[in-house]
Amino acid sequence: MSIESVTPTTDTESAERDVLISRDGAVATITLNRPTRRNAMTLDSWIALREALGELALDDTTRVVVLTGAGSDFCTGADLDKRTPMHPLNRMRQINATALAVAEFPKPLIAKVRGYAVGAGWNLALLCDLLIASRDAQFSQIFAKRGLSVDFGGSWLLPRMVGLHRAKRLVMLAEMIDAEQADALGLVSELVEPDELDATVAQFATRLAAAPTVAVMQSTRLIEDSTTSSLRDALENEARSQAVNFATDAPAALRAFVEKRPPAFSGEWQVPQP
Repeated sequence: MSIESVTPTTDTESAERDVLISRDGAVATITLNRPTRRNAMTLDSWIALREALGELALDDTTRVVVLTGAGSDFCTGADLDKRTPMHPLNRMRQINATALAVAEFPKPLIAKVRGYAVGAGWNLALLCDLLIASRDAQFSQIFAKRGLSVDFGGSWLLPRMVGLHRAKRLVMLAEMIDAEQADALGLVSELVEPDELDATVAQFATRLAAAPTVAVMQSTRLIEDSTTSSLRDALENEARSQAVNFATDAPAALRAFVEKRPPAFSGEWQVPQP
């Protein structure tokens, strides 16, 4: 298990690393780096991904993160050829900790999907804030074909996204669906031609890097929490979130509005620290 960060490496060294981090200004990219296995993940890979997310969460220079796969595919889920002697329940809890790290990542997280995204790999992409897919992408909740039940948050995600009966069909039949079908089900944020994927993701990332990150991510969490909260709860949560915004990027936006210029958001806390 290892994470390659800013330091350049040789091709041989990179091939030995499961998860790569690269940075371009305020945008960081996490690349799942097991292309010969279609980026199927070992337990060490899942842990490395979690550590990469933890590193970028604390990096104030990073405002947006893109998650993608090396080579021709996004991720084909767990590498079933690489098992560990760990008890299966403990192993799943380690993987679940990574799922939570993705879902709770405090900055915009974009899944850039080409090729196969199946099993936990598809659910990994669905846990991101945006899923931008190439028209050549293919998706499957493949678990049943491996004698397994759905995991990596799929049982929570799918009913909320497509409804109960469609969710059941996806996991019971484990069919492979193309990007057009996934888009029609509302499981894709943006669908683009293969040669436009990189540019489209870069455009989204640039726009989000210039956005008020704290406010945007609070809105995201409010929307996610809405399915399990009452209107009263939602209003109270909105009030608390706005209080945070008033001490973060909202003053800059107000000044820019008065001065008739575009705002510049820093995400910095504006209240003096004791």
